[in-house]
Amino acid sequence: MIDLWAGDLGEIAVLGAHCDDVAIGMGGTLLTLSRAIPGLRVRALVLSGGGTPREAEERAALSAFCPGADLEITVDDVPDGRAPAHWDRIKDALRAFRGSCEPDVVFATQRRDAHQDHRTLAELVPTEFRDHLLLGYEIIKWETDTPTPTVFHPLDEATAREKARLLHDHYRSQVAHDWFDDASFLGLSRLRGVQSRSPHAEAFVMEKARLTFGRNSRT
Repeated sequence: MIDLWAGDLGEIAVLGAHCDDVAIGMGGTLLTLSRAIPGLRVRALVLSGGGTPREAEERAALSAFCPGADLEITVDDVPDGRAPAHWDRIKDALRAFRGSCEPDVVFATQRRDAHQDHRTLAELVPTEFRDHLLLGYEIIKWETDTPTPTVFHPLDEATAREKARLLHDHYRSQVAHDWFDDASFLGLSRLRGVQSRSPHAEAFVMEKARLTFGRNSRT
């Protein structure tokens, strides 16, 4: 397996259609990056849940997943399950968010997600972040839409278990779902770990990248 280097990170953008999307899809990566890069700027946009108890859950959860980071969170109130009908509003929200940050990497949902809200966000993100490394995270759920990822971020056992614990601790509104448990989260991260020769991992679908052959810029 070949390691790719994304460069020195000072700021990342994370986008989700719902409160908990980001934490489910890349909570372990957030923990790892926030601890490895003191003062990392994390700019978050969530499309739905604003003004509800779910917003409070999201703010507390992302604060826990980004220890020591410079974190700014925007939670909008697009109706859950109705994102395609609010295309213009989401486009405007993404444009405003794009104007407020200059991330080195953008994390969002991925285009082949079966949930219409996730898919709408994934389709619109590249229209505003045109010259960025875009990585689409996966969200485990009952639909059989698990992607075939090609980019993996390794996690150690402790980080994978901490992610599962924080999900359970902070998203109390979701624990009644039969899939929202440690077995689901650790099972998927272990599978991605097997596929990347690491204890655990989170996997991403790369939107597009330019490959340069030649001297390694890190040497």
